[in-house]
Amino acid sequence: MKRQNHFTRFSLIRIFTVIILTIVLMAPATSWCKGNLFLGVPGGKGGVVTTSVPDAARVGAEILKAGGNAIDAAAAVQFALNVVEPYFSGIGGGGFMVIYLAKERKTITVESREKAPAAADPEMFVPFFGFPGQVFSLASTSGLAVGVPGTLLGVATALDKWGTISLSEALQPAIKLAGDGFRVGPKLAEATENSRLQNEIGDPAYDEARKVFRPFGNPLEQGTLLVQPDLAKTFAKIAAEGTDVFYKGEIAEAIVATQLATRTFGGFDIAAGIGRMTLEDLANYNVVLRKPVVDEYRGFIFKGMGPPSSGALTVLQILKLSERFPIGDERQGFGFGSTRTLNVMMEAMRLAFADRAVWMGDEDFVDVPKEGLLDDDYIAMRSALIDPDSRQDNVEADDPRPFEDKHYWKKRKLSRLDSEMQKGGHTTHFSIVDRWGNVVSYTTTIESFWGTGLMVKDYGFMLNNELTDFNFRPTASDVPFNPGANDVAANKRPRSSMSPTIVFNRWGKPIAAYGSPGGSTIINSVVNTSMNLIDHKRNIQEAIDQPRISQTSANGSPLWEAGFSQEVIDELKAPPFGHNLSDERLRVIGSVQGVAISPLTGLQYGGADRRRVGGVVTVKLKEIDDCWHCNGDDDDDDDDDDDDDDDD
Repeated sequence: MKRQNHFTRFSLIRIFTVIILTIVLMAPATSWCKGNLFLGVPGGKGGVVTTSVPDAARVGAEILKAGGNAIDAAAAVQFALNVVEPYFSGIGGGGFMVIYLAKERKTITVESREKAPAAADPEMFVPFFGFPGQVFSLASTSGLAVGVPGTLLGVATALDKWGTISLSEALQPAIKLAGDGFRVGPKLAEATENSRLQNEIGDPAYDEARKVFRPFGNPLEQGTLLVQPDLAKTFAKIAAEGTDVFYKGEIAEAIVATQLATRTFGGFDIAAGIGRMTLEDLANYNVVLRKPVVDEYRGFIFKGMGPPSSGALTVLQILKLSERFPIGDERQGFGFGSTRTLNVMMEAMRLAFADRAVWMGDEDFVDVPKEGLLDDDYIAMRSALIDPDSRQDNVEADDPRPFEDKHYWKKRKLSRLDSEMQKGGHTTHFSIVDRWGNVVSYTTTIESFWGTGLMVKDYGFMLNNELTDFNFRPTASDVPFNPGANDVAANKRPRSSMSPTIVFNRWGKPIAAYGSPGGSTIINSVVNTSMNLIDHKRNIQEAIDQPRISQTSANGSPLWEAGFSQEVIDELKAPPFGHNLSDERLRVIGSVQGVAISPLTGLQYGGADRRRVGGVVTVKLKEIDDCWHCNGDDDDDDDDDDDDDDDD
């Protein structure tokens, strides 16, 4: 009896300790506010949708309320974002989706990245170097930059395999939004002032987008009712005829015709900028289901996208390179925003981005040493270069191949790469969890603001400029060695930084999902958020709200947001650090949208990034129309907060 009492007391103490640790590590956001800033929304069990635009979050929530799952909601959200956030994503682009299926306890990644046409070659962007200072601007707004779009087939594939509604049903909210119109918000109004909608005035190919988003030559004003009849017609056609009309039918013909447009310079057409996509390229497009990249950081399991995304590999490299340092320990000088913490983060970013530049690309075309890059011995070797109290003078890539499957290849001297050209990165991310615990983390894009600036005539959607994510000059070389992992090739997919992520506890339960837009800064936005959650013990909204730091090349200049101590920034700029931090802090780095799930209570929470307005909708079980929870499948004890849903 005494032993039983001792066991009972020990069990209670252990349970109490677990609960306290869980509250500290994963404290859910509450509905209290500081000023006008709500730190999250009340937890629920019917699902959470977080997006960059409230209208799209509401669309996803309505799908969940109607009985749909997270995959259904993700499909509807993506199409809705094409309507309300057309400058960042849409069916003219591509994306990466990470899905967790609760019933099977399985994680899948759906890759719908754009592809180079069959006529692409490694030298195709070289002619643009004849226009100094205009290389990226001219190349990225010409038809040559358009990759074969994958978003539509990616969404359709996910719906077909794991959804419960049809593609036609998923399109209906977007058809209504586009056809009836919606009120223009501040971000869309600001976006219509962007220079990418002001190229080649008088050229019908570039005028098409202006007819919609700059009527009468002026940007849209906030509050204007924006109706997009061509886009509504396109979605209705896809709903009626399926994806074939896009990839093999009349829409395919219109896409090919649109990407034949090119920029002018000095009054002459830049012939090298004419797109090379054919109807055959569109008909041959394929979605790929890939295994996720999986590794651990401080006992938490991260699962994300593998190549051609460099996201998960680089995120995990940075985290693992930092893991030997007590990042969250203020007593050792490693609290949030401290000099030592920020220095370690930047040094780890430099090392990981050096490796990324050499080794990462489309693994269907090059051997990406995924295991070697994350091997504990390789990480230890690279992490040993980091001194928390100083900065490395110069950082170069190393060779992870000897650590690949413990197969020791002969190491060859690697060629150095120049800093990457600053390229566009205007993407969007959303995260969804449903009542069953299925999770979707989805990053989607048309690349730069408004993609190429080319709208498909009569069909109302923008075309991506994704091929500019390839190396502009070929890098493949034997001496010094460089695999040319991201050189252009026919049918190849360009390297991406998109990092949709799902985090699990050590027992395999998903506890958070998030991602970000922002070009190569995506990776570091995910790193910042991960450390805020795990090392600094913030809840999902607080982790997103914190200021970020980012370095996206081995020896370039770091970016930083307002919110860090000026004294710390000054220390990092001075010896023995000497980081080339700009005197001007950046307004925003990324825009993280995330969900969190308590492993003890099952309550679900959302966090939206105010850097892009952000929208969070929490669904209660009692709001779901199909009465699933009253059929004996769940004993809902009204744990849900009684407050109304908050749309941030």
